[in-house]
Parts: sequence; structure tokens; C-alpha cells
Amino acid sequence: MNFNSVNDILDFAIKREEGAENFYNTLASKMTNPATKKMLEEFAVEEHGHKVKLEEVKAGKKFAGLEEKVPDLKIADYTVEGEYSDNMSFQDTLILAMKREKAAFKLYSKLAESTTDENLKNLLKNLAQEESKHKLRFEIEYDEIVLKEN
Repeated sequence: MNFNSVNDILDFAIKREEGAENFYNTLASKMTNPATKKMLEEFAVEEHGHKVKLEEVKAGKKFAGLEEKVPDLKIADYTVEGEYSDNMSFQDTLILAMKREKAAFKLYSKLAESTTDENLKNLLKNLAQEESKHKLRFEIEYDEIVLKEN
């Protein structure tokens, strides 16, 4: 990835958040379990919120604040890669979501390292932490539901 400006980074991140929002809305629409559907819809809303933050910074708004470090259960590190399909099991859905959130964390961390713009750097670090929180929530679901059933 080569970015020539702060706007290039922001445009890339905005598109990524749009994709994540669409991904979670699509998954939610396929779910029959109401709790899983609701959880995925909530993630879509959060990804939309990330997009709004990015758009605000692009429009010149100052980003204020980083969050605390998020624990990592590392469950995503030990699960098998998966791809989306219409008949995914709950377990496969969680695995795919964990992997996507882990990739998003890594992406935002790398993007934060690639800029000297402090406002953008702080926003990207914050988004990395939020993606890490998402992964943690999926890992907790996986631990509490999938691992306890086996």
C-alpha cells in the first residue's frame, strides 16, 4: 500500500469501514438466531461509526483521545481460516469475524505508523483499539458458546 497523502489514507480507511459495515449487515441478514443477528447488526453500526469518525477527520475535525489497551485472548490465532458462505455455522461466522477484526487491527496499526500527522495517527490508533475490542467480543462469544459446547 502506497499512500501519497493523509486523504489517501482516510479514503482507504473509509472504504474499508464501508466494506466491514456491509459485511456485518449481510451476515446479519442470513442469521436465524436472533441473538447472533442482533450482535452482527451492532457491529455494523459500530463500523459505520468508524466511517463517520474518518469522514469527520477528513473534513478537518480534530480527533480527541485514545482508549486503553484491549486484552487479546488470542483465540483467532488458533482458528482455521474461513470464507463467507450463505450456510455458515455460528462457529464459522465467529471465526471469520475474528479474523477480519484481527486484520483490521493490524491494518490500522500499520497505517498509524505510516503517517506523521498526529491527528490522523491518534484516530488510526483509536480505530485499531476499537477493532481489537470487536475481536475480543467475538473471542468471548466463541469461548463462552463454542468452546464450552465441545
